[in-house]
Amino acid sequence: MAERTQPPETRNETAARLRHLLETEGEAVHAQASVSNFRRTQIYEETDDLEALRTQARGIKEDAIDRLPELIETVRVAVEENGGTVYVADDAADANAYIADVVEDEAPENDDPSVVKSKSMTTEEIDLNDALEREDVDVYETDLGEWVLQVADDTPSHIVGPAMHLSRQEIADLFNERFDPDEPFETAEELTRFARDHLGERIREADVGITGANFVVAESGTMTLITNEGNARKCAVTPDTHVAVAGVEKLIPTARDLEPFVDIIAKSATGQPISQYVTMLTPPTESPTLDFDEPDAPLASAEADDASADSTHTPESDREFHLVLLDNGRLDMREDDQLRETLYCIRCGACSNSCANFQAVGGHGFGGETYSGGIATGWEAGVHGQESAAEFNDLCTGCTRCVDACPVKIDIPWINTVVRDRVNRSDDPETYDFLVDGLTPDAEEGGLDLGKRFFGNVGTAAKLGSATAPVSNWLAETSPIRALLERTLGIDRRRDLPTFQRESLVDWFEKRGDEAASMRRAERAAARTDGADIDREVVLYPDVYTNYVDTDRGKAAVRTLETLGIPVSVPDLPESGRAPLSQGMVATADRQASRLYGAVAEDLDAGRDLVVVEPSDLAAFHREYERFLPERSFERLRDNSYEICEYVYGLLENGADADALSTADGDAGSAGGATDRGEPIAYHSHCQQRTLGLEAPTTALLERCGYAPQTSTVECCGMAGSFGYKREYYEVSVDVGDRLAREFERAETVVASGTSCGDQLETLLERAVPHPIEILAPDARDDGR
Repeated sequence: MAERTQPPETRNETAARLRHLLETEGEAVHAQASVSNFRRTQIYEETDDLEALRTQARGIKEDAIDRLPELIETVRVAVEENGGTVYVADDAADANAYIADVVEDEAPENDDPSVVKSKSMTTEEIDLNDALEREDVDVYETDLGEWVLQVADDTPSHIVGPAMHLSRQEIADLFNERFDPDEPFETAEELTRFARDHLGERIREADVGITGANFVVAESGTMTLITNEGNARKCAVTPDTHVAVAGVEKLIPTARDLEPFVDIIAKSATGQPISQYVTMLTPPTESPTLDFDEPDAPLASAEADDASADSTHTPESDREFHLVLLDNGRLDMREDDQLRETLYCIRCGACSNSCANFQAVGGHGFGGETYSGGIATGWEAGVHGQESAAEFNDLCTGCTRCVDACPVKIDIPWINTVVRDRVNRSDDPETYDFLVDGLTPDAEEGGLDLGKRFFGNVGTAAKLGSATAPVSNWLAETSPIRALLERTLGIDRRRDLPTFQRESLVDWFEKRGDEAASMRRAERAAARTDGADIDREVVLYPDVYTNYVDTDRGKAAVRTLETLGIPVSVPDLPESGRAPLSQGMVATADRQASRLYGAVAEDLDAGRDLVVVEPSDLAAFHREYERFLPERSFERLRDNSYEICEYVYGLLENGADADALSTADGDAGSAGGATDRGEPIAYHSHCQQRTLGLEAPTTALLERCGYAPQTSTVECCGMAGSFGYKREYYEVSVDVGDRLAREFERAETVVASGTSCGDQLETLLERAVPHPIEILAPDARDDGR
């Protein structure tokens, strides 16, 4: 496992590299990745037993990784009994040396040996092509995308679609220049036909065929190759020698265990019901092969008798097979509680396709030495070293869309967070301690990047900004301060900064009067609920943004709940830990989670509901807190915390009167939802709200209140909390956001559930984008103040 030694990029260098990728590869990557993601979403929705499949697949991988040493010995026995050889390679150099020796043994006299390869990210990981070429071996990729990259001397930008960053025209120009055909290539069909014929000849003449393996059945030594081109099976059976290269994690116990993977891998990778080619080989295979000199002659049977032994159609009886199982850090990953889940990966690329940032820059931006996309952080840290992962890790914004996409339910954002935490502690950043002295009450060790430390403690900065507003807002917009913030904290000077409110939400609530007055308002409101039997109390969670910046959405939430007869309190609660989590500050997030739970435990004991405005905080309560709190505490908090629109919709469903809210046309309509007369409204749901399954309740609530919501097809606003503020990622953030803004630019009214979403859309659309609760809340004049 090799560590990189070159110095890390500066912010400006990273920004320039990503900007170049946006301009040169972004359009092609987005076109292909987003289509694959859309198709996956559709096929997932059409698969009735999807969750059972995912659960089954994950269980098999968990079991296989638990039993990995045992399975390695099992497959060794099975392959050797079949007449093949198993070699377990410690690292890339070990694997390459072994494969080179096998190829050399097959070399014809006085001639260089030739190798044909099917697509294999594992051979990319060990740089097998370069190693063989240094030994004067002719190597030919036979996967169309991989061959295009070989011709172009380029590297893959996606685990499944290696050449997705190239347009058809770019590939045609490349082939026309390289092969100088009689008639220039123009169509995809012409390019494919030429590649098939050209590579078919290489396969027929090859001395050795090298493949990867999607799965290796330990009990029988069976290789499973799942492709859409069919070239892998040709590479496996046409040359006399077949070498399969697979990471040790590809082992599964039995053939029966293949079933869920064969079913789900194409669905998750490309949105297909099933792959075009599913090949199962238990080599060395005696499968009869075509005599290319006489293609119309019948295939010879493997059971040919002595009388036909001289026939040119009889398969060779001395075929060789070598299974090279690669460790290269995997067994260490198995012992690492935080990286272990990476080994469950089946290399489908769904995490990449589902990621808005990947769709913008592709794997050449969102990737390391070999692997790309969300799962790449775990792979790169495990097999190439932490330095490789550090180069792109911050492109993961923790939105969790990849978790829903992953066929084996890997918690990819958590792996990214853990690696980010480790990178933080190994960095040696510039020192500007004077700038944040006293603003960083975290639990982190020294050496943390100053910008990350600032954003991880943004609650303290927001509290100070609110206490000194409006002076703080004025200062923050002056050119010298913006230049200082960009140079020291990496906050891009083009990004609009939050405007702090002098009166926090908590302060506003306290000034409204004592508890008795609040209860009287609730009692008056309850009289308007038309006899609904709702006995609930709410603690409204004042997240940092709602408390100090967008207090209007917090006030709207309070008015709405009280109008529907729900007593509300807004206590001064600790931060959720979402901000430090986004920066990889795990120790700080852990501490804040414990403090938050301690602060609300008494309310939970009393049966009160914790209602949250900001979806990212709710996502922390429902997901990450499982890693920080005792099981019972986590479950109590998860089961009794709600998103504001989800909660209000639940109240209406249980008898509260929608007419008490501010409806679109003064008539909330029937309980069945919006009518044809609904007022159009554009609604963008926060990423983590979607992954929690909470977009639908907000949509239903809007419909109940007389609106006809148009939901965004673009999955992400691109802002993603602190991500959009950072100098190196500003262009990526805006590029992603522009797609959403273009979709909504004609809408008269636009609402968004998340802090980041609203900020990004307000900047790009140049108009107000409120939270849905703000347009539903009763008029502030009815507040009683």
